This record gives sequence, structure tokens and C-alpha cells, in this order.
Amino acid sequence: MDASHYRVLDGGGVTSPRGFVAAAVAAGIKQSGRPDLVLVAAEGDCAAAGVFTRNQVAAAPVLLDRETLAANSAAIRGVVINAGNANACTGAPGLADARRMQALMAEAVGGRPDQYLVMSTGVIGVPLPMACVGNGIRAAAPLLAATNGAAAAEGIMTTDTRPKSLALTVDLPGGRVTLGGMAKGAGMIHPDMATLLGVLTTDAQVAPDDLAALLQEAVAGSFNAISIDGDTSTNDTILLLANGASGVVVADGPGRALFAAALGELCRALAMMVVRDGEGATRVVTVRVTGAATPADARRVADTIATSPLVKTAFAGGDPNWGRIMMATGRSGVALDQHKLALAVSGPDEPPLQLVRDGTPTDYHESEAAAVFAHPEFVVHVDLGLGAGEATLWTTDLTHDYVTINADYRT
Repeated sequence: MDASHYRVLDGGGVTSPRGFVAAAVAAGIKQSGRPDLVLVAAEGDCAAAGVFTRNQVAAAPVLLDRETLAANSAAIRGVVINAGNANACTGAPGLADARRMQALMAEAVGGRPDQYLVMSTGVIGVPLPMACVGNGIRAAAPLLAATNGAAAAEGIMTTDTRPKSLALTVDLPGGRVTLGGMAKGAGMIHPDMATLLGVLTTDAQVAPDDLAALLQEAVAGSFNAISIDGDTSTNDTILLLANGASGVVVADGPGRALFAAALGELCRALAMMVVRDGEGATRVVTVRVTGAATPADARRVADTIATSPLVKTAFAGGDPNWGRIMMATGRSGVALDQHKLALAVSGPDEPPLQLVRDGTPTDYHESEAAAVFAHPEFVVHVDLGLGAGEATLWTTDLTHDYVTINADYRT
């Protein structure tokens, strides 16, 4: 997207669009005493859309939000989010607790229970402490304000080391609109929908069906193109709310294209914040695959490279052991001709260094390759030499710290 069409707002977030407010409190769900209960509300009905995990063990909030949006995507009023407990693998009682969160939100903020969506994140398989949740919702409701976007982004964190939020404005033919958002995620991140929690807002006026299509497009090239550890959560959810407060309608034509590009930029920026905050991560790697017979083949190869423990540990050590990348390419299950394979790597603002051409090592110098792999961010480009299919994923290295964080996550 041409940057002249949009402007990033300093300190912007989920409440930057007109008509959105938020609040965050420490409800006691986490033992740390940190904020763990967040409300995001709109001053009026919103069109809403969601993209959810494909994990067949789906958390109660995912099941409930799918049901709620199927019945009422044109009149959503807000989202209630808790951190510290996923409300996943909790059976019928967990679903009842999620419905109770809707009801408590409606009682505290106004409207009907089915006008609110629910998100949870944290430990799987533990019942929600509903007394804490209820007290937290009641305590947060009077604090709802447009100035609390940053607090909301902090309140949804679990193993994140920093909050993730952003907002931008974009000039459409009908006027200026604002898009904002926040996300959380640092582990259990893999492209199988959205791979984290995120709430996106806009003051543009968009029909629910159009909003759903726009969200799907934006997620495909952002939240659905990042991988930290190859695991997809039970709770993955991205929600988009449009309240129309700007009076600017997004429909077909140039306005839709500009809005779609701005939404895609917002999602990509938030997704990259997630990758850069990956649990224990010290390097961010762009995996680009070209020359595949189909885009699906390219995606499969990129996915295999991005999730290979051997590849990712080599990244961690700054070791240009490119044979592991070739190994992952070959075991991806995609039909290929090893004698047509090419591999290049490049650091930021550097020309590509060709390591393999026609399946054969080039005469590169090992020191040159090591210098690229030592960068905190670099690109790995594999070309299969078979067609026009291509795909790009963003991944991280795999370090000792990742094991440390996840070995005692519940303690």
C-alpha cells in the first residue's frame, strides 16, 4: 500500500477509532496481580466479523463467538476478555461460563448478552474463577474510556513481554477513517487461522458480509502467515468491529481497495509484533518460497521450513547450515526436482547471497553466509524452479529460553 494514503497514529490502539472505549483491571484470575480482565465496548451497534482456530479442540469462547456472530453480526456492542485462563477443555460448564460472561457484560455496560463476544487466554483445562470474572467486569465497566487502549493491550498479555497495539488513519473517497487494534501472542503460534488473540476496530461503515471478506483477506497475509513453534491454540480468535461512527461507507471500488490495504497493513504490523516477541526468540526470519507448481505447494514448503526444529535451532545459533533448509524442503511432501532447487539468503537492505543453484552449492564464502545468519532479521529464499506458485511466512529461531518458558508455564 502506498504510505501516502495512510498515517500511523503515535500511541494508537484499539480505542483510536471514534466511538470505542476500553478498560482493564486486575480481577485476580492471574496469581501475579497483573491486569487480567479487559472490556472493549462501542458506543452503538457494530458490524462484526471473526476468524477462528481450526483446532478441533476449540475453547468455549470460540464456540460461543461463532454462534453469536452467525446470529447477530450486525449488532455487536463489544468484547469481554480474560487472561490467565483459556476456558478450554472445560466441557458444558465452560460454555455456560462463557455465556455468563456475555450476560455479565450486558448487565454492566448495557444491551443484550448476544451483543457481546468473549475471548479467553491462558492455561487450558482449568475452570474459570467466575467470582473473579464477575467482580472484574463490574469493576471495569465504570472505567470504560477512549484513553484506555494501551491498558487494554497490556491486560490481555500472558507470556508476552510487551503489549502489541497500533492504529492508523486512511483517506477514502468518502472521507477519513481510523483503524485500530491490539493483539496478544508469543507462543503456540502457527498459521492455522489466526494463531493468537486480536481485537480490531474501525469507525468506517461496512456491511457484515463485506467485513467478513475483508478480514479473511487481511488475515491470510498476516496472522495466518506467522509461525513460532508450530502449535495452533485452542483459543485463536481475531475479531473486527466496525461502528460506522465516521459516516464513511466502505463498499465496492477504490474505497474498498484502500480500506482493504489499510486493514492488511494493520494486521501485518500486529502480526510482526507477535513474531518479534516470540517466546525466547532472538531472530526473525522471512521464509519465501517461489517457483512452485501451485501456491499451495509453496505454502507447504514454507511451512515445513518454518517449523523444522533443526532449521530453527540453526537459526538460533547463527549457523548457515543450509543443508537443513534443503532437507525440510525435500520432506515437505511437495513433488519437486532437487536439481532445479535454488537457495539465497539476505540481510536487511543487502543483495541476496546465492548459496545453491540448480541443486548445487555455489562458490560463496562461508563467512559471507555466517554474516547473514548473524542478523537479528534476515530472509531465506527457496526457489523450486517449477512454476509461478509462491508463498511467504515469517518465523523465529528456537532457543533454550523457549524451553525454559514452556517447561514451567503453570508455575
